[in-house]
Amino acid sequence: MNKAELIDVIARESGLSKVDSKKALNGTLSAIAKELKSGGKITLVGHGTYQVIEKSARTGINPKTRKPIQIAAKKVVKFKPGAELAI
Repeated sequence: MNKAELIDVIARESGLSKVDSKKALNGTLSAIAKELKSGGKITLVGHGTYQVIEKSARTGINPKTRKPIQIAAKKVVKFKPGAELAI
């Protein structure tokens, strides 16, 4: 499912217009991104938890040349599904 299809489903299930559904989805995604960028954590009961974690620098292997390379430290978003979402 892509973003346009998700907007269609939101509009159909909520009774909102597609324009309002798009605004709601964009607002939700924007709020999630801002919270995560500020180092926060988002918990949606039943859906799951989003949080930023730091991955430390490490040594990897270039699969093409088989030579060791340094992989830089970085921050990534981790998602842990809630009970209702876990399959």
